[in-house]
Amino acid sequence: MDLKQIVRVIEDFPKEGISFKDITTLLQDGKALKFAIDEIIADLKDKEVDLIVGPEARGFLMGTPVAYGMGIGFIPVRKPGKLPWEVEGYEYDLEYGSNRLEIHKDAIKPGQKVAIVDDLLATGGTMEAAAKLIEKLGGEVVSMQFLIELEDLDGRAKLAKYNVNSLIKY
Repeated sequence: MDLKQIVRVIEDFPKEGISFKDITTLLQDGKALKFAIDEIIADLKDKEVDLIVGPEARGFLMGTPVAYGMGIGFIPVRKPGKLPWEVEGYEYDLEYGSNRLEIHKDAIKPGQKVAIVDDLLATGGTMEAAAKLIEKLGGEVVSMQFLIELEDLDGRAKLAKYNVNSLIKY
């Protein structure tokens, strides 16, 4: 199945010069969504994954069905102030400032193997921050899975020490 044909591309959104990849068209197509989730699961099947981590918010949309399909748990990584228990945080730089991600301190046990699943790989900053949080808790990042990769932004280079898989490349 050619998933690239199902994702809607909206030019100049949210501002001029941006070519936005709208995954809602894929999410509403049951066959395409199942195909995408099955493809990610197939890539992970031999990697001995204990948990799936998904960054807020679209990582929840992609990561939860992957975890369900594999019969393993899902861990959310969120923006500050959104998790109700004790958290571990990681602050990272953006080109225009900084951001912070948080995870529950007890979400990952030392030695657990984790795959991070998200909708989009752009510059790699969010994924790198999520990986640092997982490693801070003693987990091992065995794979990073993406629906879409924007190759011109070279996020893969920032994540070179990790196994990275993307289903659609622009």
